[in-house]
Amino acid sequence: MRERTATPLKVVWLLVILGSTLRISAQSEIGSWQRFWTPADSFHQARFWVAAGTGTSLYAVTMVGLNEVWYKTYPRSKFHLHNDWGEWRMMDKLGHAFTTYTESRLLSQGSRWTGMNENASRWLGTGVALGLQSSIEWLDGHSSQWGFSWPDMAFNGLGAITYLAQDRFWHEQRVLLKISNWLPSYPSQPMEQLAGNSLDQRAVDLFGSGWGERYLKDYNAQTVWLSVSPHAFLKKSSWPAWLNIAFGYSGENMYGGYANSWILPTGQPVQLDELRYPRYSQYVLSMDIDFTRIPTRSPFLKAVFEALNAFKVPFPGLEYNSLGQFKLGWLY
Repeated sequence: MRERTATPLKVVWLLVILGSTLRISAQSEIGSWQRFWTPADSFHQARFWVAAGTGTSLYAVTMVGLNEVWYKTYPRSKFHLHNDWGEWRMMDKLGHAFTTYTESRLLSQGSRWTGMNENASRWLGTGVALGLQSSIEWLDGHSSQWGFSWPDMAFNGLGAITYLAQDRFWHEQRVLLKISNWLPSYPSQPMEQLAGNSLDQRAVDLFGSGWGERYLKDYNAQTVWLSVSPHAFLKKSSWPAWLNIAFGYSGENMYGGYANSWILPTGQPVQLDELRYPRYSQYVLSMDIDFTRIPTRSPFLKAVFEALNAFKVPFPGLEYNSLGQFKLGWLY
């Protein structure tokens, strides 16, 4: 069974669809620049069909492209299930939650741009987001290298519900799901137990060599965050509305999905020393910025801030890890 390192890369294709749909739809409107980005006061049929048509076309092209450049290179199989619970110390699962949350948020905002009412927009956004993720799982289910994962679907649902519940009851997002990435430097010296290869080469084999590919696929580099707005819960406080408290989770020293053991192309088994390369989890307390709470009258800037809110802003942070260590970092 091939280790699942491709999910973040496939997810980015879908995020590109969302961003492209909003941009193309907005630019198709006739009028001033500000009107391009201003949500319609009532249902705008032209905007709706431009957005729907553009999104459907991009989705179809992307799914065909994924099939041709990714799934087609691996053996097909009958539809089957695959339980990948606990793989990559749950970073893959949190990535699913983050992605579906972000898709739900952006798609709902895009729906409101067409003039759809608040209730219809939130249900359409979360429904389409779940549909996008489900179609990827369907492709996984027909690949002998992977399989349809109910744990993945559960975390897709968690991400959608995180958006939907807040939008329904608070009419705002007080708890944001965000992501950050800090590419690590892997040891490059050859190791005898790796047949003269290095851990840097293992990272290349798992996560790719290019910066973009590593950014998307390297679970050791990623942190998923809950970014909470204290001001949203304490409206009368003097706490700045845009300043959030962030709680992050990440994994470290992961050179395989479940363990730091693998088989070299020569057939030689590899098992890293657990004392020297322990797999562990990191829990981080930091600060963050909620861009959507920065005052602006510009519809364009509001759209930019919505997109930026997918990423955690670097701040100092306090880490506690599963090895029992506390660490203070200048930037997380």
